[in-house]
Amino acid sequence: MKANVGGIDRILRIVLGLALIAMTLAGFIGVWGWIGVVPLLTGAIGFCPLYPLIGFSSCPVKR
Repeated sequence: MKANVGGIDRILRIVLGLALIAMTLAGFIGVWGWIGVVPLLTGAIGFCPLYPLIGFSSCPVKR
């Protein structure tokens, strides 16, 4: 797995994932809020499995 999620993208994914999980635990949203685990994990590991399928990468090119 080659990293394909850049810095700002990673931060946004982690914040969104944590927010969804927190709202689910607090009872503000239903069970679907557990989908926040997906952006949390992709942000934490720096790899999004959808990006290679669409030919996108937000990670800066290393030379």
